[in-house]
Amino acid sequence: MAARSNLKRKTFFVDEKAVRRARKLLGAATDAEAIRTSLERVAEMEDFWRFMKRTRHSLKPGSIEAA
Repeated sequence: MAARSNLKRKTFFVDEKAVRRARKLLGAATDAEAIRTSLERVAEMEDFWRFMKRTRHSLKPGSIEAA
């Protein structure tokens, strides 16, 4: 989770059903935690897909070992 000093109060209208679903799927204790975690994951996935696009056709098959 983000450090306390990085948090800023914002006001948004959100779909309550979507927040409840995210909270349940993420195992978050609060709505705020679910929203923060969701935003962090979206940013991580965007970084991942940018990496995939950037390295497309440049990685050779078998160059990455499976865990």
